[in-house]
Amino acid sequence: MNLPLALAAGALRSPFKRPAPGAAPAGATAPGRRLTEAGVRIDPARLAAYARACGFPGRGPVPLPYPHVLAFPAALRLMAARDFPLPLLGLVHTWIEVTQHRPLHPWEPLDLTVRVAGLAPHRRGTEATVTTEAHVAGEPVWESRSGYLARHRTPGPAPHPPAPHPSTSRTAAPHSPAPATAPPLPARAEWHLPPGLGRHYARVSGDRNPIHLHPLTARPFGHPRPIAHGMWTFARCLAERDTDPQAVYVRAAFTAPVPLPATVTYAASGPAFQLRSGDRVHLTGTVTSAGRP
Repeated sequence: MNLPLALAAGALRSPFKRPAPGAAPAGATAPGRRLTEAGVRIDPARLAAYARACGFPGRGPVPLPYPHVLAFPAALRLMAARDFPLPLLGLVHTWIEVTQHRPLHPWEPLDLTVRVAGLAPHRRGTEATVTTEAHVAGEPVWESRSGYLARHRTPGPAPHPPAPHPSTSRTAAPHSPAPATAPPLPARAEWHLPPGLGRHYARVSGDRNPIHLHPLTARPFGHPRPIAHGMWTFARCLAERDTDPQAVYVRAAFTAPVPLPATVTYAASGPAFQLRSGDRVHLTGTVTSAGRP
């Protein structure tokens, strides 16, 4: 199934998957299905367009978030499938963590495996964790975990967040955002985001979620204006940091949408970074060497 058909199928199935208020979604566990694509080759023109859109250099190693873009069609097909228990429409990307074991080069073919790792209760609904692994000639080179939230009413107090992935020795849950009362980081740059940013990033990434494209398509989902892709804000922050392309671990939480157009401030200190407008924080994250606690 190609990407537009997968998106259409997921949209048509979404009304039949909405969890009842205060109830668990249909199916107590995630399907556990996985999709594997072998020998995925990077299109140089598409990679260059992505780098320009996100502020990365036009040459050198593959930008750290780019394997997520390559794996996105497989992830979408999994979440659009009949046996995925959450509605595709309205899913919110809430957090991401990426471990890059070594730099990736544009000429290296990748074997990509995408899997729905599990479901967990969330204070605002139910959250699915989707994992991606990239191998080169059998060598693990890149992996990610992402949280996707389906909002619905939940009974009782907010559940405790799950523990971090066992492959990391972090002490905080990967999708736990920084406290809202944390002091702001020093401003490093200011960016003016045009109203068509969502459409531009959709062309280079393939993520054509309607909330990012136009006021008319964003409004049914509660947004009077289109919002920037979380993965664009994540990538733009990493491009601004000039992240060391060696072994690296990055964790970020998407804490508030960025309505377009917008003027936002990139802020950073040490391993921590954030994106904000005024007092509103849109993204928080940290960058450390892979394997460091």
